[in-house]
Amino acid sequence: MRPLIILHGAWLQPAHYDEITQHLRRDGIDVTVPDLAGHSLADSTRLVQDLIDQAAEAPVILAHSFGGVTATGLKGISHLLYLSSFVFDIGENAQQWIARIERETGSQGAPLPLTVDDAGMTRLDPAGARDGLFADCTTEVADRAIALLRPEPASIFTDAPAHAAWKDTPSTYVAATEDRAILPEMVAYFTQRCGTTVAWPSGHCPFLSRPADVVTLVRDHL
Repeated sequence: MRPLIILHGAWLQPAHYDEITQHLRRDGIDVTVPDLAGHSLADSTRLVQDLIDQAAEAPVILAHSFGGVTATGLKGISHLLYLSSFVFDIGENAQQWIARIERETGSQGAPLPLTVDDAGMTRLDPAGARDGLFADCTTEVADRAIALLRPEPASIFTDAPAHAAWKDTPSTYVAATEDRAILPEMVAYFTQRCGTTVAWPSGHCPFLSRPADVVTLVRDHL
């Protein structure tokens, strides 16, 4: 089986993905979850690209949320699994997409409540995170997930990929139909950029609320 690299979302960390990584490793799958918190997009992309270049064979990438922006800048991968993720083109960033959706629909393009500190670090409001990210999780799972959240630099909204891997790499988009973090109008654009789309009745973090389905998805693409 091919190796797997999981790219975590903004404000999250590798520990959020412990349940699925434990299941996959018990199956003998080589899983790596690099810690990308606090890095610029360029630095995150270089870090993951180094892992890809050192792999014995082209890995599968499972990219969640903002991890999809890092994934999009990579080369030499066998399959892109976008999980409730952003799929940008070269030069696109989150700030542009938020403005676009607000302009086209009148909807608020950034539904998660954030604060920005004096150092330019963004933080998720715990109550807002529970509702926006973990609404379909059990209370115990959501409590742990909230406790693991970390700040991210505001540059995540303005960083843009320099490559668009989805243009020349097989890709699958998992659209979470109950997602409260990425507006459906935005998801509709992103799914058009991927080769295959599947829809799950899930919130933004199906690896927490539907871990068995995520494990099966990964196994089917290794």
